[in-house]
Amino acid sequence: MIELRRDPISSRWVIINDNRDFEYGGNDNISILDQKLCPFCPGKENLTPPALLAYDKKGNKVSDKSWNIRVIPNNKPILAIEGSISRRAEGLYDKMNGVGAHEIIIETASHTRDINSFGAIEFAQDIVVAQERINDLKNDSRFEYISLFKNHGQDAGETISHPHFQLVALPIIPKNIKDEMFTAQKYYEFKERCLICDIIEQEISSGARIVTESDSFLAFVPFASRYPFETWILPKEHTGDFRTIHDKKKIEEMSEVCISVFRRLFKVLDKPSYNLVLKSLPLKQDYLQYYHWHVEIVPKITRFTGFELGTGMYINPTIPEESAKFLREAE
Repeated sequence: MIELRRDPISSRWVIINDNRDFEYGGNDNISILDQKLCPFCPGKENLTPPALLAYDKKGNKVSDKSWNIRVIPNNKPILAIEGSISRRAEGLYDKMNGVGAHEIIIETASHTRDINSFGAIEFAQDIVVAQERINDLKNDSRFEYISLFKNHGQDAGETISHPHFQLVALPIIPKNIKDEMFTAQKYYEFKERCLICDIIEQEISSGARIVTESDSFLAFVPFASRYPFETWILPKEHTGDFRTIHDKKKIEEMSEVCISVFRRLFKVLDKPSYNLVLKSLPLKQDYLQYYHWHVEIVPKITRFTGFELGTGMYINPTIPEESAKFLREAE
């Protein structure tokens, strides 16, 4: 069964999925580290669903057999592609069918590469492929939001160590995205300026929390970081939608900043587990003056405790300005 249920107290939707007990190859909650067993490696295409999209190293679309980047449906998806949403009630509770899409973007044919070893052009291909898949899924009227994320390392929830991103199309807008949009809208109504744009201006003016920057992108440790060495990457020019970064030079520039951040994190923290998430506009929203897309990178060097669960507050044992200084001086 795959179903979404809304918690009436927090208004958060929860995915109920009893088909997620195990991952590829029937390994129950075991991370696949061995290259010989990896279903994402070349020559193992029969172990995964057929590719939705594949490119070679030169950026040409290719068949399943000569790929460098390959996109496949997850064979144990969080949400199912088939069916209608069918919103309904069960007494005071709300629920709907667990409809969506769950795809894997296999970043490279190499099983053992880390993202910090990628070149800017290589990582730029990942960005282009992610944009292409989001553009395609946007055409499905059932979907409201797409979550693009990467889990690296077992502490971050990775189950297959071959480099990959995941993309999940949702039939709802997640509450944390709604909350961020609401805060940004209220700030804009009061000041007639984008909150993130103002943060960018202040961070550049201060310089204390900047990790690295380019002409068009800024990477910094947020003022109220939830986690040690949490780093955000965002465009300096206002835009709410990740897909609007079309220019090849800007995509490569974004790629260079991302790779620079990962090289610094890997040097300072000795190859940490981490989560990466993209936060962008909901699919059915046009340009908004108050919303600004960004990437959040969170190294997993602290554990979630009952305090965070009970209060929604976070305890960060590092000073953001010191974290930024370590990263800034690491390369």
